[in-house]
Amino acid sequence: MTLPSQAQPPTFSPDEFRAALGMFATGVTIVTARTANGRRVGLTANSFNSVSLTPPLVLWSLARAAGSMPHLSTGSHYAINILAAEQKALAERFATRDVDRWEGVAWHEGLGGAPVLEGCVASFECFNRSRYEEGDHVIFVGEVERCTHRPGVPPLLFHGGRFYTEHPL
Repeated sequence: MTLPSQAQPPTFSPDEFRAALGMFATGVTIVTARTANGRRVGLTANSFNSVSLTPPLVLWSLARAAGSMPHLSTGSHYAINILAAEQKALAERFATRDVDRWEGVAWHEGLGGAPVLEGCVASFECFNRSRYEEGDHVIFVGEVERCTHRPGVPPLLFHGGRFYTEHPL
């Protein structure tokens, strides 16, 4: 039997693919960093996964066309902040264009200058170890230099294009 050397063309539309992906429930993060001139940047993302325990590695991805791509791909550090259920409004704000995402947001300076948000379920302060271009996204692999978590705090979830703040665990 001869195995194919490449994937077959998709039998579905991009909208169908997006809808199917939305059936995978995820947590919600805000990825934060500093620009070269010290300005804070951040965006809501749900493409977060663990990679390795030794060394401690995590990954997340960002669309190549994202306005924050130049800042996140060239900086040395970023923080991945996993949001608590009570932070739904924060997730929505950091997913909105043309607003002051940082107004009134409680945070502290993390390693390498990356802002770490207060009140999150967990945070991972990462060295920007590597990037891989795949399709229309860039996959970022971060080496975790510090992490914190708050046991018992319910996370914010995302499923089917909606945020969920109440869920049985």
